[in-house]
Amino acid sequence: MNRFAATSAAALLAVVLTHPASAQAASNTGTTSIAVDPATQIQMQVTANCDAAQTRCFFNTTANLMTPGGPTGFPGDTWARQTITIRSSDRDVWQQAWYSAPSGNPRELKGANHENVLSKMYKSLDDVEISITYFGGGPIERFKADGDSVPTEWRTGLPATKADFIACSQIQVVYGGVNLTTPTACAQTTFA
Repeated sequence: MNRFAATSAAALLAVVLTHPASAQAASNTGTTSIAVDPATQIQMQVTANCDAAQTRCFFNTTANLMTPGGPTGFPGDTWARQTITIRSSDRDVWQQAWYSAPSGNPRELKGANHENVLSKMYKSLDDVEISITYFGGGPIERFKADGDSVPTEWRTGLPATKADFIACSQIQVVYGGVNLTTPTACAQTTFA
């Protein structure tokens, strides 16, 4: 019996060493675009990622022009308004969110004006909406926003790690005779 137990333990150890546990990614990306002309599109990309160790979800968005030469920023005469919505499909979950617009600026809870990028956050019972207005064009980095949220259960006040996390965004861009709004791009994920 002891030989059988020793053989089983050795076999189990060999399986564990040859097949290490893999971390499951809790990330998702959504991309939409609208044609400006046959060669150019306005593109919106959203990524959502939930980290179980931090009981926190992260999101980032990027808007750009997609040209035959690759992605670029927007012309100098650009005016744009972006909307980001953070929510869960579980109606008993609210979002405690913070954001940066453009990315890299200090996190905001209410609103700010950084580099002629005005932003404001609106909270409701089960979602958060961030409105960002861009005055002037610039490189792609100017049109990036990011943030994080702690999905929280209304009944307990604890992190809602069993709920999904959804980040959606769209942008209206106006410049030189162009006035277009992208379809909404959404990323949906859960805690790993």
